[in-house]
Amino acid sequence: MTVSTPAQTSPGSDCREAFRAAYENRYTWDPGFSGYCGRCIWQQGDRTVEGRFEVGADLKAKVTGVDDAEVEKAMASQLWEVAIHRVRRSFDQVHGDNTFTAGTTTDEGLEVLIGGKGEGDRYRIKDRVVTMVHRHIHGTVVTIHTGSTTDTGSGYLSRTYTSQYADPSTGEARGGLSRFEDTFVPLEASGPWILEQRVISTEAHGQTPASTQSFRFLDCSSL
Repeated sequence: MTVSTPAQTSPGSDCREAFRAAYENRYTWDPGFSGYCGRCIWQQGDRTVEGRFEVGADLKAKVTGVDDAEVEKAMASQLWEVAIHRVRRSFDQVHGDNTFTAGTTTDEGLEVLIGGKGEGDRYRIKDRVVTMVHRHIHGTVVTIHTGSTTDTGSGYLSRTYTSQYADPSTGEARGGLSRFEDTFVPLEASGPWILEQRVISTEAHGQTPASTQSFRFLDCSSL
């Protein structure tokens, strides 16, 4: 099947197949994921917290050996968030009830306007990569811009990207803009690609100061 590139797609036309190609190019884990475990290290400024973690076959993340409840929750949250995005779900299962209409084209790629079940959501795609996500989730809007990716040989993973939450009615920011840098590596010799390090830098917002924190997941092995 030949998939139209953004340069060939005119505004208002159907771009389901172009979006499908980008969706199916994301890296996901093969069925039968057994889970993995290792050491986890959180760092912010001159403060460092270490513990151990386990991500089960059910994708639930458990962190042990950490006395700070907020840090423990943050570590587990990163592991869980990455894991749920590695679950392989078919395009039709996720987007079967949506329509896909081409919008404008910029350097970031072709705008994809969603109708149907996902009405109001929009994306941008370029070279079979989803470069922008604008989605309504649980009463808020999140906008993500991808700057660079990691090619696993079996699909791509976002490497650098920004994330901003906002009020869906007013567009007012909810929290500062966050910049992410993710490092992924294969588990053992030929296992699934997992998160080795995530650095999050968040801009100041209101009374909340700017911050940078890093999460590292080391010495990992399969369960």
